[in-house]
Amino acid sequence: MFDAGKVKDACVSWIRKFFEENGAGCNAIVGISGGKDSSTVAALCARALGVGRVIGVLMPCGVQSDIDAAKKLVAHLGIKHYVVNIRDAVEGLKKNLPFDLSRQSAINLPARVRMATLYAVAQSHNGRVANTCNLSEDWVGYATRYGDGAGDFSPLSRLTVTEVKAIGRTLGLPEDLVEKVPIDGLSGKTDEENLGFTYAELDRYIRTGKIDDGETKEKIDRLHAANLFKLLPMPAFEPEA
Repeated sequence: MFDAGKVKDACVSWIRKFFEENGAGCNAIVGISGGKDSSTVAALCARALGVGRVIGVLMPCGVQSDIDAAKKLVAHLGIKHYVVNIRDAVEGLKKNLPFDLSRQSAINLPARVRMATLYAVAQSHNGRVANTCNLSEDWVGYATRYGDGAGDFSPLSRLTVTEVKAIGRTLGLPEDLVEKVPIDGLSGKTDEENLGFTYAELDRYIRTGKIDDGETKEKIDRLHAANLFKLLPMPAFEPEA
């Protein structure tokens, strides 16, 4: 049985220890979407470091229809935040490329610009960038490499969506943020629409190995195998001594 309170306390201690060893006195920089992952990470960091050492960064790309959720989160936690609209940066890069981006490149580009933005904030505010991915997303490669898949420390990457929600509730997060329908904000679809299966199915399969639909199992296995490289260190040539 998953004990959300126990895991939450352990994660808070882990974050505190990370900062003691990798930047005593530094701030946690968290990209805020208003969904369960960024909300939970920001809340964990606030518990571990205090609200004064957490900086939220809201990064709409033009008009973001659900930005009120992100604003609600930073107000709920009482953390300092910046709103940085990345549209001009994304469009400027597109205009200066001597070719048309593929569809997938166009979808991933804003995520990578957002990560560049987070590191600009971090280096200017004595910060460390929080990765906000969870185990379920990572398992099937549902993250942009060097985009939302990057960061300096990762509180949730060993926790499923179901477990993250449970921790969010123990942290007292508003229920509408915990249960906010996950969307990537880039393709116009929900995560589950893009994946072709639900997080509940995926989480059950990850933790128990059980799944009812053979086609879904095959798809999850295929995605997991194809995207393992995203979770591994960059391969490096080792010359012989």
